[in-house]
Amino acid sequence: MPPTRRALLGTLGAAALATVAAAPAPGSRPAAPAGGRGPAHAPDSPAAPVPLHLPAPTGPWPVGTVALHLIDDSRPDPLLPAKPYRELMAGLWYPAEPGAGHPTAPWLPPAAAADWDAHSAPALGVPAGAADWRGIRTHARTGAPVARRAGRLPVVLFSSGDGGSRALGTTLVEELASRGHLVVALDSTYEAEQVEFPGGRVERALPLPDDLTPEVIAALLAEHSRARLADARFVLGALDRLARGDRPDTGTDPLPDGLAEAADPARTGVLGQSLGGSVAAQLAHDEPRVRAAADLDGALLGPVADSGLAKPFLLMASGTKTLHTEPSWASCWAASTGPRHALRLRNAAHGSYTDLQVLLPQLVRRFPVPDAAGLIGTVDPRRSLAAQRTAVAAFFTRYLTGRPTDFLDRPGDDWPELEVLR
Repeated sequence: MPPTRRALLGTLGAAALATVAAAPAPGSRPAAPAGGRGPAHAPDSPAAPVPLHLPAPTGPWPVGTVALHLIDDSRPDPLLPAKPYRELMAGLWYPAEPGAGHPTAPWLPPAAAADWDAHSAPALGVPAGAADWRGIRTHARTGAPVARRAGRLPVVLFSSGDGGSRALGTTLVEELASRGHLVVALDSTYEAEQVEFPGGRVERALPLPDDLTPEVIAALLAEHSRARLADARFVLGALDRLARGDRPDTGTDPLPDGLAEAADPARTGVLGQSLGGSVAAQLAHDEPRVRAAADLDGALLGPVADSGLAKPFLLMASGTKTLHTEPSWASCWAASTGPRHALRLRNAAHGSYTDLQVLLPQLVRRFPVPDAAGLIGTVDPRRSLAAQRTAVAAFFTRYLTGRPTDFLDRPGDDWPELEVLR
């Protein structure tokens, strides 16, 4: 498995670590999958890039977004210690006032999209130039004013899988914003494959070691987890300051009207996929400011794996995983004393909990994508996304706003894709 695919889709389980350890060195070509077929190449590619789109969110509110360039000068960069400060990009998503005059935001900004096309897509088996990554639009309007009637907004921090861009969670992030949440999606600079800063500067992930043994990978994941936890605490502090009326001077666009008054940090949850899910659980364990955590198919690192959570916790699994097949889930579940919910998305794969669930099927219609089923499973993409959106929204609605729902314990016959794990 090439390093890029490891970064986007790798789990923290022992089997995945063994697979990653067999990966070629950074810069090498992807190995041919079983059956002898190599990655997609130019002859298989359409003449023009395949246009791609994201499904619209289903909540009652239009969505706005703004990117923030944040600098934490209280510490050196944990992944690049020679840099005396930590520099981050965050995307804020929120319910917005209806109206025109604000352009829709791209899935990735232009320079990051070009880097994704050149580096990330080919490692997924999608040749450079085959898909119009730059043309993907979200359904959020950049800089739109916050919907006043939405009132104070519960906050959700989002964290992607190891090495993944924050953009990979857009379909879930937009959904939560359309249902009345302020979502802060954070990139992990020098771990994420590409992070674009103001002016078009792109910072790429640091090279991986050549010798990716399970021990080396475990150490890397622990280092990345520590960096993300510190980043999240910094962002929590920034949200506290924002709620007090402080407007960060970040060199990016001005804050949208109403945003400074909208955040309600007293109702904060955390959502993450893969490593991001592990970080979400650990942050809820450590931080009094966090009330609930949702983990999308991420094995757990750190003390939370053994001590569990005393706060609401949602775990969503893929494939044939159960609470007992992943040791860190089993130990955390047994030790947890707070409300806990576990759902499995049948016929899904680890990458089903990313935007690849809806993007790759659009490409498969035009040319073969090697191991697409291994990346996103065989679950119907539309049903998969609907199930994820419904479950995640139900969780944060219940535990951040206090509105009761029994969906997490009894999804019902309308959702055969979801199985409750005990």
